[in-house]
Amino acid sequence: MKHCIFLFFPLLLMAQTEEQSYQIIQTKADFEIRYYPPVMMASYLSESNNSSGFRYLFRYISGANESQTKISMTTPVHMEKTLKGNSMAFVLPRKFQPETTPSPQESKVQIYQSEEGYFAAIRYSGYTNVTKEKEFTEQLEKSLKSEGIKITGTPVILVYNSPYNFINRRNEICIPIEWKD
Repeated sequence: MKHCIFLFFPLLLMAQTEEQSYQIIQTKADFEIRYYPPVMMASYLSESNNSSGFRYLFRYISGANESQTKISMTTPVHMEKTLKGNSMAFVLPRKFQPETTPSPQESKVQIYQSEEGYFAAIRYSGYTNVTKEKEFTEQLEKSLKSEGIKITGTPVILVYNSPYNFINRRNEICIPIEWKD
């Protein structure tokens, strides 16, 4: 019985983790159209493929900021691959606004408020990897093209689970789109 605690511990952590809010506008056969309101984000841009920036972002939410505020972890973690490099971003809890978000001690950690927008999202399970990211990005882009929906930006990989959660993993590819209600 005592070993069952270890199986349920990740579920307890997930239940206490705030998730970035969004509104489902439309559900299609293999993807969703979503509206995301603005949120405060902490991001790190790595010019090499060797660093994700996780440790810098984790230090920031652990108190390496101007007010030494400990900030709760939220989901999902945003990852983006661009010509400038790879970026990782943490969504900050809803209580943070531009005027209440502490500045980071690390100069490479950037704080900003995301812009609201519409996105197409496709979900997949397991651990994310380059092969899955490419496969689901291509699938989503093909579906958007067949629906006549215009893509307005680069794909973002959303990871919802900690590496220690082995079952029921949730990942998504989100692509910004042009959408009119």
